[in-house]
Amino acid sequence: MKWHCLIYLLLVSYPILGQGNNKTALVDYSYYHELINKAEGFVGSENYQKALDTYKEVSKVFDFVFLRDYKVAAQLAFYLDDKETAFNFINDGIVSGWDLKELKKEKFLSPLQKEHGWALLKRNYDSLHQVYLNRINPVLRDRVHEMFKRDQKKAMGALFKIGNSAQEQYGTEKFAPHSEQQMAQLFEIMDNHGYPGERIIGNDYWMSTVISHHNSISEEYTKKDTLYNYIRPALKRALALGQISPYEFSMIDDWRIAVVSNRTAVGYGFLNAPLSGTLSEANALRGKAGLRTIKLRNRLVDLENKTGMNFYLPDWVIGKIEVEEN
Repeated sequence: MKWHCLIYLLLVSYPILGQGNNKTALVDYSYYHELINKAEGFVGSENYQKALDTYKEVSKVFDFVFLRDYKVAAQLAFYLDDKETAFNFINDGIVSGWDLKELKKEKFLSPLQKEHGWALLKRNYDSLHQVYLNRINPVLRDRVHEMFKRDQKKAMGALFKIGNSAQEQYGTEKFAPHSEQQMAQLFEIMDNHGYPGERIIGNDYWMSTVISHHNSISEEYTKKDTLYNYIRPALKRALALGQISPYEFSMIDDWRIAVVSNRTAVGYGFLNAPLSGTLSEANALRGKAGLRTIKLRNRLVDLENKTGMNFYLPDWVIGKIEVEEN
């Protein structure tokens, strides 16, 4: 396995990653997530103009922007009655894979469909969408989708096993060999293409689901597993390259932490409710992955209810992340 080394350099006010085969320097996405957290902090204090300005900075600095962030930026612009900027972000979002049918279902942005800019958007949609299609790897996309479908089919087998013992036996005897083959494919894919997420194949959950399933086979299996420990450093590098989002990485890692510790260790707050006494540890773990604090996430939930905007928070936890006393 040949994992390409990342050489960190410093340029102006943000870090750069080492040059790849295309000879193009890549901005370190830890700075990207720092800016997004800064923007969300402005949202949390209801300083929406500064939040919008920060999203504009992100779109200028980075050649790839996660679609979620374009969606949030478009809503902020519309909330501030800056329709021109809202349409600019929507157009950027289409270039990043925002499907027109999905866009039409965005309730908060639906009044824009009555504006002149909407007709222009519809006329330009096909050409904008083609830019997106030209960016992603369609062959790899199909391959990863097939891996996801095989994984889902195999995981269904556990549903027909009654009791924890039967399910763990199925996981160890039936699912584990399948999952190890899937992980072997992932090693090869990452060695040749990078992490197959939104940036490379236009999908942000197929592969993360596959790895999460691997990390949740059983407590006994996961404690002995070496495959995830082997690939985790590469996932961290993919995080720095913008190939995997903090949401994907944290969910994958959270499964490992929860299963190995029988849900007793401090995690990211998705699978186990965080405790007040270990909240700072949970937030530190989230910060290393580029995620907002739990307090800010919960504040954003309040503002979704207040403004009607959708901040596309991970829906593994519905609403706020409740902190339990200990």
